[in-house]
Amino acid sequence: MAVLYKIRPENRPSPTGGRIAGVTDADTARAWAELSEEIVGCRRCSLQQGRVVIFRGSVTPEIVIVGEAPGASEEREGRPFVGRAGRTLNGALEEIGVGPDRYGVLNLLKCRPPMNRFDPSAARACAPFLLRQLDLLNPRRLVSLGAHALKALDPSAPAILEAAGEPRTALGLPLFPMIHPAATFRSGRYADRWARDLRRLGHWLGGGPDRTAKTDPPLTEP
Repeated sequence: MAVLYKIRPENRPSPTGGRIAGVTDADTARAWAELSEEIVGCRRCSLQQGRVVIFRGSVTPEIVIVGEAPGASEEREGRPFVGRAGRTLNGALEEIGVGPDRYGVLNLLKCRPPMNRFDPSAARACAPFLLRQLDLLNPRRLVSLGAHALKALDPSAPAILEAAGEPRTALGLPLFPMIHPAATFRSGRYADRWARDLRRLGHWLGGGPDRTAKTDPPLTEP
């Protein structure tokens, strides 16, 4: 995959922010309000026709989960991961004992791309917003969902099927890559891979022993 966008920490803008429920600190609330206003008013790319989707979850999270882009349900409700993929994600986190107070969820793209086709030019435009959100949230760990989220956080990462389930470091933080939950709807093989990597994620987060056999065969593109 060609990397057409990169998050560059050395060029990170000063944190400003958006209006997010649950923020009580005045300075942080102001920063979130400023960022959300800037995201809503963004005209840096062509994805500006629908509803902007910024964030959901804890504003003091241990874990920030980074997805790729909103879908139809997310655009309709204005919150990330509220559709079928979101229900899969929520159920998976509950299964490994990760409560909603421990994580926040956002996407690299803040607007839904046409036909749900990922837009690299939009990713370049949105990357600074993602960095500023991470600055404000100040998580201890990151989880990426899908190839585009992984490459945005770590351009040096290998292909998603090689990287998924293997902890690495991105932006100075521990990162656990996963395939996107939507992939599990397309193939039972991806559903099996998701389940395996979910067990590894639970172990990585301290939720119990990793019972996955180290001899699991690699999953290749169908």
